[in-house]
Amino acid sequence: MGSLTDKVTGKAKQVAGDITGDSSTRREGLKEERKGQKKDELARSQEKADRKAQEVADLERKTS
Repeated sequence: MGSLTDKVTGKAKQVAGDITGDSSTRREGLKEERKGQKKDELARSQEKADRKAQEVADLERKTS
């Protein structure tokens, strides 16, 4: 699943848990939402690493 899907599904489970009084469903929703947030963080880190790698490659071409 994508990060947005995880976050939306997690939020829905939290609400369902609140409505039904089911703390287990609410906790599951919180975990799923956090998973989506961590996926976003990972994607941002990967993009940053890719940009740095491109900068290095560009510098190497200029100095060769």
